[in-house]
Order: sequence, then C-alpha cells, then structure tokens
Amino acid sequence: MSESPAPWQWPEEVWRGHVNAVRAGRPLAPAAWPGGARVAVALSFDSDHETIPLRDGETSPGRLAQGEYGSRVAAPRILDLLARHEIPATFFVPAVSALLHPEEIKSYVDGGHELAVHGWIHERNTLLGKDDETDLIARALDVLTDLSGTRPVGIRTPSWDFSDSTLDTIRELGFRYDSSLMADDEPYEIIARGEPTGLVEIPVDWIRDDAPYFTMDRYGGVRPYTRPRDVLEIWIDEFDAAYRAGGVFQLTMHPHVIGHRSRLVILRELIDHIRGHHDVFFATHAELGELASSELGSGR
Repeated sequence: MSESPAPWQWPEEVWRGHVNAVRAGRPLAPAAWPGGARVAVALSFDSDHETIPLRDGETSPGRLAQGEYGSRVAAPRILDLLARHEIPATFFVPAVSALLHPEEIKSYVDGGHELAVHGWIHERNTLLGKDDETDLIARALDVLTDLSGTRPVGIRTPSWDFSDSTLDTIRELGFRYDSSLMADDEPYEIIARGEPTGLVEIPVDWIRDDAPYFTMDRYGGVRPYTRPRDVLEIWIDEFDAAYRAGGVFQLTMHPHVIGHRSRLVILRELIDHIRGHHDVFFATHAELGELASSELGSGR
C-alpha cells in the first residue's frame, strides 16, 4: 500500500486547494463607528470552566476544581467589573459549561451581555467527522437558546480550530458571524473555495488571548512565564495601535485564567486606559457582526 505524498510532493492543485478552502475576503470594518467613535472595543470571555479536562477524560477533582473557579469566583468578579464600567461583552460558552452552571448563563443575560456558541464540551473538532461536528454544534445551539431565551448568532470554535467541514456546518446552522480565524485585524467576509459566503469573521489572535501567557500544564512543559503587567503592556499597545488605525481592538479571555486577583487587576487597568479615550465604541461581537453585515449589503 503506497503512502500519501509528502507536502513537498503535492501538485499545485492540491496545495492551492487547501489554501483556498477558507480564505479572507473583502474587509468589512465600517467607514465610521457609531457615535463618532474612533475605535471599536470588543471584549470576549470563553467560559470553558470544567469542559477542557472533561473533554480529555481527566476527571480528577483537582483539575475540575480549577475549572469550577471560573464559574464560582471569576465570572462574578468579571461581571461586576463590566457592570461598574457599563461595558457589554460576549461570552462564548460550551454547552456543557452552560448545563453545569445555568445561573451563570442567566447572569450574563441579566447583565446585558451576548451569549454565543463555543462547542459542546470544547471538543477537538478536527478529529470529528462532519455529522458528529454538526450534531454537537446544533445541540449546543439548542442548549444556549433554551437557557437564555435567545438564539445565539455567533460561534467561536473550540480552540479556534476549523475542520474541513466546519465552515459548511456554521453556514448550514445559520450563524451570522464566526470569531475563530486570524487573517486580519478587522472584520472581513469569509470566502469558501473562491466564493463569497456572506459570513462575517471577527478575527482573533493568540497575542490578544490570556491563555498562552498564563496557562499551566502540570505534567508537561507549559508553565506560566509572563508577568501580568507585561501582558498589560502588550494589550495596551494593541489597543493604541487599533485606536490610531480607527479599527477594532478585540480581546479573548477565560474566566478561570484572567479572573485571578493578580490578573484581574490588569484587565481593570486596561479598561481604565481605554476609558481614558472619550471616542470608544464598546461593542458585543454580535454588534460588530451586524455592522459588518451592513457593509456587505452596502456594496462599498
């Protein structure tokens, strides 16, 4: 039985096919932000809680307690901080997290925040077939709809991964935006195999994610090595550059990561820095997606 050719042996149609399967299309940042703002700020939180160890079959009380901290301690702290500054945010929640902590979902809704899909149990979708991936995302959509009373319009795939069928699944289930890809700093339309999809991408990046800086793997080589105040400096530089460009500053955080005392203080100081600018539009990802969709319809 012959082995598959190595990538350096692929003919041009093969490597071009992989590259063109999911691509960035036209930019969708509006010419002006609401209220004459110069920059849009979109804060998001992935409320993974216990789902990551559960996904990996790790059921020790120690690992699960680390996730429980995200819901029990960190989420209320974050909601209090957002409320005091009157900032809306988007919470991407795996369905299993929502089922474990239904009152937390209610607190997001009561606080005026957006609830969006983040898989079923933070599954590794690149290991799934299309039917299984579609089933899990559809079930997650149903759970969040039932618990919140509103059907989510956005999705962030677990670990920001896309399988060969993820884009088709997202489109089939009627999502208006995705927030998992990294082809720009600003919102853009996703292109599938050379064809416009009408689906808005609100891009992310590991630079603007708390987990790479602070995550610890007890039995592996991953150890937190970045001082929280160094991360604050990076995020302030990211915001300042977005402000100068008149674009979007998007940030991804996790309650069980950012919600610890010495880390939450940098989020507070970041918000103080942003609030020092009078022309800032704080938006949920759904609001950004709606503005971007309007750009699609404008034909500009």
